[in-house]
Amino acid sequence: MRSAVNTQAASIMLVLCLVWGAQQVAIKVTLPDVSSVLQVSIRSGVAAVLVWLVAKLVFKERWQHRALLPAGTLVGVLFAAEFWFVAEGLNRTTASHMSVFLYTAPIWAAVGLHLKIPEERLSGRQWIGIATAFLGIAVAFLVPTIGDGSASLTPEMLLGDLLALAAGAAWGLTTVAVRVSRLSEAPPTQTLFYQLAISFVLLTVVTVLIGQLHFVSTPTAWLSLGFQAVVIAFGSYLVWYWLLRRYLAARLGVLTLLTPIFGVLAGVFLLGDPLTPGFIAGSLLVLAGLLIVNLRGRTSGSGGRANTAT
Repeated sequence: MRSAVNTQAASIMLVLCLVWGAQQVAIKVTLPDVSSVLQVSIRSGVAAVLVWLVAKLVFKERWQHRALLPAGTLVGVLFAAEFWFVAEGLNRTTASHMSVFLYTAPIWAAVGLHLKIPEERLSGRQWIGIATAFLGIAVAFLVPTIGDGSASLTPEMLLGDLLALAAGAAWGLTTVAVRVSRLSEAPPTQTLFYQLAISFVLLTVVTVLIGQLHFVSTPTAWLSLGFQAVVIAFGSYLVWYWLLRRYLAARLGVLTLLTPIFGVLAGVFLLGDPLTPGFIAGSLLVLAGLLIVNLRGRTSGSGGRANTAT
């Protein structure tokens, strides 16, 4: 039986949210040395190997590939699409904007699960939360473009924001794909391996095709890639799955809402990301909407990271 979230679990979640919030900053700060798509490709490949080694040598897990490969391939494709959107979006928009729009994923997941699983049907309160979040998205997109001056968004930045929103949608669809398939009963490490391994293959092909092979060996590049692969894509999600086996998922899901807040703060203080009044107001509405959707009184995974990794 899973326990309520205690001080230890909350402290671990705080560290995880800090790590996840730094993800966009890590990619952004490494762009002069390593192209964005190549970064996410490398980190996926390294993390996939580490997950496989831990699952086989430490956990002694036996995976059933034949029955799960179709669903595993689908979530891998969606995971690759999500991180292609993230990589291309960070070439155009700020890490702060990416952090907020990427974390609209629970909204897309909630709507998708509402359509596919009867017990996941949304209440009236949750629909209000979804409407609030989409209002926030509209405010964040449209308010800075009204008038003139430095607060106006460029078309390139708007495209980056749209790519960030698409990344959130792809993440949400990944959650739906896991929940409606046999992957929902598979070991979490197997699902994570499919996401990482298949995205590594696809993103590597894309990297070669579009010519994003820029790589300059610098301390910043290696430290960032190590952080992204070992700490984020590998270590943080193993800890996350450990927490899910011991504590109530719904309460953990609410705590993950700290991630976009930390992501915005990291972008502002480490990269000097500008904040416009419209983006601040829109972000607060998005977070309020996410909070309303997550506070559902049950422990299913559509509101947080329960079944997928990002």
